[in-house]
Amino acid sequence: MNDILRDLINTKEVAAFMNDMLVATKEKEKHDKIMEEVLKRIEVNNLYIKLEKCVWKVKEIDFLELVME
Repeated sequence: MNDILRDLINTKEVAAFMNDMLVATKEKEKHDKIMEEVLKRIEVNNLYIKLEKCVWKVKEIDFLELVME
């Protein structure tokens, strides 16, 4: 995941840890654009997401014992 998303991770708006991923942006339009890119890269690399484990467009989330806003 780090190799696939490296440039997005470097922006500090995407975090990846093993099989968890987090996209955190301030603007909705930017968030949607980054999510589209993340999903495209997952598809191109023959990876998949379990939708039942996903949480979409929330204002706050507990991630690795950190609260991201």
